[in-house]
Amino acid sequence: MQPIRSTQNLNQDNSLMIVDDDRPFLNRLARAMEGRGFTVEMAETVSDGLRVVRSAPPAFAVVDMRLADGNGLDVVAALRERRPDARVIILTGYGNIATAVTAVKLGAVDYLAKPADADDVYAALMRQPDEKAPPPENPMSADRVRWEHIQRVYELCDRNVSETARRLNMHRRTLQRILAKRAPR
Repeated sequence: MQPIRSTQNLNQDNSLMIVDDDRPFLNRLARAMEGRGFTVEMAETVSDGLRVVRSAPPAFAVVDMRLADGNGLDVVAALRERRPDARVIILTGYGNIATAVTAVKLGAVDYLAKPADADDVYAALMRQPDEKAPPPENPMSADRVRWEHIQRVYELCDRNVSETARRLNMHRRTLQRILAKRAPR
């Protein structure tokens, strides 16, 4: 567990936007981050997140990747446009390498898989740019690495199953079965 730094280490502007469609998680994380010295604005949809960005772009943001009305990366792109110095963390329950790369290219400073606790989020938000994240305690299994690779190729092929199967030298039905299953641990 990361030691909790005092709020003295926060920038002068300690505004934080949290965008997540899981209401209980959103409320818990907001309370925890307020306890760490942030002024929190909550949003449950992409459109709510964009509204917050337009009205008062925050210094920090925690954005869920998949939201009911679209992709959280749209919120990240809008925030980076309005406030390039903002520190953004992407949270997702559907992690794959392709979306992590996209998130970082759009300006996210970290990409955390759910369930992430407030200590993980706080540590990622406050980590210095030259500071490396600690290695994971439970690295991905070989099955998970394979699944991540398939997901990456699938995303690169614009979610076209036939093209992905051709590039992976795999039968299309086999690929469809893999894509229909949950990610291995």
